[in-house]
Amino acid sequence: MTARLESSDGVYALDCMIHCACGKNHLPPQMLSQATPGQQQLCNSLIELAGGLEEAFAAAFGPHATEFFSHAIPTNQFRRRDFLIKVAAAAAVLSLASCLSDKSQAPTQIASTGATTGKLEKPDITIGFLPIACATPIVVAESLGIYQKYGLNVTLKKMPNWAAVRDSAIAGELDAYHMLSPMPIAMSLGLGSTAFPIKLASIENINGQSIVVALKHKDRIKGPADFKGLNIAIPFPFSMHNLLLRYYLASGNLNPDKDVQLQIIPPADAIAKMATGQIDAFILPDNFGQRAVYERLGFIHLLTKDLWAGHPCCSFAASKTWIDAHPNTFRAVNKAIIEAAAHANAPQNREEVAKALSERKYLNQPEPVLQAVLTGKFEDGLGNMLNVPDRVGFDPYPWKSFATWISSQLVRWKLLPKEKANYEDIAQQIYLTDLARELAKELGQTPPSEATRTEKLKFDTFAPAHPAAYVDAQIKKFNV
Repeated sequence: MTARLESSDGVYALDCMIHCACGKNHLPPQMLSQATPGQQQLCNSLIELAGGLEEAFAAAFGPHATEFFSHAIPTNQFRRRDFLIKVAAAAAVLSLASCLSDKSQAPTQIASTGATTGKLEKPDITIGFLPIACATPIVVAESLGIYQKYGLNVTLKKMPNWAAVRDSAIAGELDAYHMLSPMPIAMSLGLGSTAFPIKLASIENINGQSIVVALKHKDRIKGPADFKGLNIAIPFPFSMHNLLLRYYLASGNLNPDKDVQLQIIPPADAIAKMATGQIDAFILPDNFGQRAVYERLGFIHLLTKDLWAGHPCCSFAASKTWIDAHPNTFRAVNKAIIEAAAHANAPQNREEVAKALSERKYLNQPEPVLQAVLTGKFEDGLGNMLNVPDRVGFDPYPWKSFATWISSQLVRWKLLPKEKANYEDIAQQIYLTDLARELAKELGQTPPSEATRTEKLKFDTFAPAHPAAYVDAQIKKFNV
């Protein structure tokens, strides 16, 4: 189309042919020279104000246009009518620039109306992750080019186990990390390692774990009391897996430290150990639970969502020192993770996500296994076909009540001394709920306005204002 625009200062023309979706006929580069220096200056001002080319265009014509204009008009000292005219001219230049950009450099991306995160202090960063379904947002942010959209060049580094993630974090070998949601608490308090302050930026996944038992026990295991004497694998002491398993076993009056044998086993090793009879059961990410069914080695006894629907599992985190040194970079990468989580959480995207995760460079798992986990349509290993759409979810909001429940269970099982259990401080200092809410709003999402909530579990209800009383009540009820 041809646009001829007038202002009160005179008449100028910006003739440009803009084709829908930048189609077959591309504009010649010399067309940019037709923009006047004033137009070019305005264009650059808009881009800088909005935080980038895509953000400027979205801000001018998207859902946040009113807010954008209200800031831009006084900043540039334009009358409203003149400013809107100039915006139209600049938008044509923006569209032209978008058409002329090299699209081969950008994979398919998700539209964002996010505000600026500021100049990145360190665009090239390394994120450590375990190749499990819980890392989905971290992987999706790369596979869809979301990191690049925020100016980040991210290297994803596969880690062999959670201890390696912890040690690499402390050694400064990683910029940010995929972590179990209790790990930032444990590391910040010096539980199991030297104290190293970590901030939990967002939740990677909710639900998405399962208790799987070897097929040889299929006629024996009906409830928690039946696990007495079994060898059970967990991935790490400071994990939701360990805490949820203990919660379940205790409901059957079993003492997890006396009545079963808990083994720390990396998720990738669990299938082989079940095949050779070294473990009787495990509680691990669902892609390994489903893999045991796929290999005809075990059956799914219980999905952890049935113990606590919406419970946290893994998280995205970085050290306080790194965040303080790279605040804009941290904001950008966390925003990319939150955006990727929203994409992965949409049911219509689950099959596409499963295919991406199955690649060798990511999870290197059979696609049917990942399809079963992400779609919630799966075999349980006992001849049943189940349909559980919320088997795993990707809600990144880090409720502070998550942190308080985790801390309460660390105290219950003597992994955290009572005198170090300042529940409110732990939740406030380590879980960055306010920032996650702010970034989600910038993305056009509607996160909760509250930071904490009452959590409803299978055997009780957790009121985060009274964690010590909750622990006492658990011990009294189950005598464990």
